[in-house]
Amino acid sequence: MCNWVLKNTVLFLVLLMVSCGGMQSNSQTSSTTSPTIEQSNELLLTGAENTKAYLSLLKGKKVGIITNPSGILFASNAENDTLSNGKIITVHQFYQRDETGGFQKYSKSIVDFLLESNINVQKIFAPEHGFRGTADAGEHIVDGKDTKTGLPIISLYGNNKKPKPEQLAGIDIMVFDLQDVGARFYTYISSLHYIMEACAENHIPLLVLDRPNPNGGIVDGPVLEKENTSFVGMHTIPVLHGMTIGEYAQMINGEKWLKDGKQCELTVIPCLNYKRDMEYSLPVRPSPNLPNDQSINLYASLCFFEGTNVSVGRGTDLQFQIYGSPFLKNMPFRFTPQPNLGAKEPMHKGQLCYGEDLSMVKKVSRLELKWLLKAYANTEDKTKFFNDFFTKLAGTKILRQQIEAGLTEEAIRASWKKGLEAFKKIRQPYLLY
Repeated sequence: MCNWVLKNTVLFLVLLMVSCGGMQSNSQTSSTTSPTIEQSNELLLTGAENTKAYLSLLKGKKVGIITNPSGILFASNAENDTLSNGKIITVHQFYQRDETGGFQKYSKSIVDFLLESNINVQKIFAPEHGFRGTADAGEHIVDGKDTKTGLPIISLYGNNKKPKPEQLAGIDIMVFDLQDVGARFYTYISSLHYIMEACAENHIPLLVLDRPNPNGGIVDGPVLEKENTSFVGMHTIPVLHGMTIGEYAQMINGEKWLKDGKQCELTVIPCLNYKRDMEYSLPVRPSPNLPNDQSINLYASLCFFEGTNVSVGRGTDLQFQIYGSPFLKNMPFRFTPQPNLGAKEPMHKGQLCYGEDLSMVKKVSRLELKWLLKAYANTEDKTKFFNDFFTKLAGTKILRQQIEAGLTEEAIRASWKKGLEAFKKIRQPYLLY
């Protein structure tokens, strides 16, 4: 288990200047641009921390931003980074000398950083879970005002998933900074789609600050069928897409998945020194019910339970690391869900659930079905196991049919092969790393 510290920010000083290339056209589409990626040192910087590449693009403009607590910076490669000894360094703008003369790390939200950089932020747009990230999954979020900055907050969840023209009035450029986890049903990429669509329709440029995919390059699972499109699956992709959110934005644009085939004026600010196969530990939870690396790694495999009568640990401290229900009484692990952060009314609240503890299992490198199949085999009444939401999560009716027919995991996986091969070919031109 990781300790929720961004592993690549343990270095205190980097003495070489980062030189970030200028803007140039990306070959995917005429409406997409990205800065040149220069791997100048070994410290990983997210797109938000790659400040030299985008601050100049925001100066003198009225800015709207979609973000939440996952939009956080621990370092910067801004031009004016200095220490008290006068030496210019490339990162750690957010390190300060402590009373012993050493350096102490602290973090900033992207909103605070932009305001302190004299960027004219006009509005915050909040996705599922809200700007402060405390709302339950699926909970209705209302518009409001951020108590710290006084900025208006526009909710992009519930009935208003796509910004309205009047909500974008006066905005010169939009910034998108959310931490995705690489799964089709994680709704931040759905919010990305609607932001891109609104920007295209209102002729507003969009800047996406890229972040690593904590599930790396894993591409796996059934490909969504168009008739099963929903907010938890908007595009014909597999469950695990193996892309960063910036790469995904380029694919949305390049494949013309927006309404009427529109494309937005898109700029992706890349991560520096990131490789798709490197392990990446998130510094903060990306949403209330993904508290650590283990939950993020198991999320795609266990999220199918959200379409069944089985709990994934909402209402416990082991969200997406355990599963169980009152109907699996022959399974050994026991827990009782109770209301907590991100789960005011958890499934089976106050009821003893039987299941399995996966909090210590080895990291998975594919979409695992074995736990879903085990639960189905052990449930008391198979006719009550699935609900209608399962098909939306799976993106196809076939997976439920395969499970009910008793197919093995490997037989089910074999049926995904053709779709996965086709997706990888579509995906390839949009990869940055």
